[in-house]
Amino acid sequence: MITCGEVLVQALEAYGIEVAFGIPGTHTIELYRGLPKTGIRHVTPRHEQGGGFMADGYARVTGKPAACFTVSGPGALNIATAMGQALQDSVPMLVISADNARAQLGLGQGRLHDTENLAAAMTQCSVWSHTLMSPDQLPEVLARAFSIFSSQRPGPVHLSIPIDVITAAADTVDIKPWSLPTRPAANLDALQRAAVLLQSAKRPVIALGGGSADAFTSIQELVERVDAPVTLTHNAKGVIPPGHPLLVASSPSYKPVRDLYHDADVVLGIGTEFSETDYDFFFDGGFSLGGSLIRVDIDSAQLSRNARPELAICADAELAITALLPLLQSTRRNGQERTAAVNDQLKALDSSDYQVFLDTLQRALPGAAVMGDSTQPAYFAAAQYHAPQPRRFASAATGYGTLGYALPAAFGARLGLPETPVIALIGDGGLQFTINELSTAVEAELSVAVVVWNNERYEMIAQNFDAAGMKPIACDIHTPDFLAIAQGYGCRAVQVTSLSELEAALVASQDFAGPTVIEAREEDFLQ
Repeated sequence: MITCGEVLVQALEAYGIEVAFGIPGTHTIELYRGLPKTGIRHVTPRHEQGGGFMADGYARVTGKPAACFTVSGPGALNIATAMGQALQDSVPMLVISADNARAQLGLGQGRLHDTENLAAAMTQCSVWSHTLMSPDQLPEVLARAFSIFSSQRPGPVHLSIPIDVITAAADTVDIKPWSLPTRPAANLDALQRAAVLLQSAKRPVIALGGGSADAFTSIQELVERVDAPVTLTHNAKGVIPPGHPLLVASSPSYKPVRDLYHDADVVLGIGTEFSETDYDFFFDGGFSLGGSLIRVDIDSAQLSRNARPELAICADAELAITALLPLLQSTRRNGQERTAAVNDQLKALDSSDYQVFLDTLQRALPGAAVMGDSTQPAYFAAAQYHAPQPRRFASAATGYGTLGYALPAAFGARLGLPETPVIALIGDGGLQFTINELSTAVEAELSVAVVVWNNERYEMIAQNFDAAGMKPIACDIHTPDFLAIAQGYGCRAVQVTSLSELEAALVASQDFAGPTVIEAREEDFLQ
């Protein structure tokens, strides 16, 4: 007999899953029976939340989902925070939780890991949450999950599988992947109307979000044909290459960029939510659009949130842009001059200490993927860091705003990009959320540079207290000896006190088969 659990992992491999994260538990053991017969690499985190962040980091840099195995109850709810981050940032992952037997569900009998309605609980952090009640349903359920990943706004999918379903016979279950739906193409009439608006615009602006990440080649042609200044959200960093003459060098939350949007007669938004954490990071409500808004998004619901469009186009970004380009003629609108004027104003707002710190990261490890956390340099990076290409920057400093993200996300990114340098940029507070995952990376031999910005406090929250006219409370925290802890886990560890030492430590990190923890104390780098 072949069980449903064995068929499941074979099917996951058939759909392209390459990595699975999980902590084996009493209920999930049978999910592992067939795993050695596949090519799926299994990585064991030290906490389910860390495993979820690893899956997130893997998907951020590859665009592909990983799988996560958890038990019900604490295992599933531990990973819920990571799923919430992935949901808000449209990151695919497949979370599979083993549950109690079908006849025991919902009875409140106090069984191990008992959760009254696990699938319902996980709806709050997933695109779709479902309980598999029979092995025969597996092909259809997996087809739906991977359809979500491939043809709509992605996000976490959660499957709850009762243990008696996992162990049930599945000899007749067909694991051949279903044909997945294509992504939606744009309506031609809508594209023609968009072309008329763009062609007649005198002061157009283009707003790019994470939904544009895989359309970077055609987007660059579009940007140059329209000759419009372009802004990037933190999930769109790298879609327009650094130094491009039409790239606005900062976040739309800064006043010079807001003025640009307010003065625009046409704004083209592609794959962006126009959300608070990208366009109103300082929470002052000052962002507004002055002209007609054209929105392109793969999610129809997104087209009616945050910013009212004159023209709403539900379509995949790449398909929409490639169909729009033939309808547009190249027109000079002083786009480069307008962009340069805004960038000159932004220079006055620049924090040079943070900028040279971030420049050092890319100088030491060109092309590196940077995973940021809620820490001062990462806040700056979310606004003004320029990634070398798409899918080389992610940060929890905006969006859902989880702490402890960067460390495990960087490990996941390294699994997805084994030949690319990866840097975790994390603070002393955030690191203490997930520092145990250093053990995972040592075990998996993941060469990642972990840059710890240490100011011995929750600095951003302290600033919020100050802004509210209050003395900071509970912001100055005890800081352990990170270097000793890292060495105890088997990592390389070093403290740096200058940019030259930081650069040397980053370069050396690539020669070590495991994480290198690099502590940078704030007072050594801020003047």
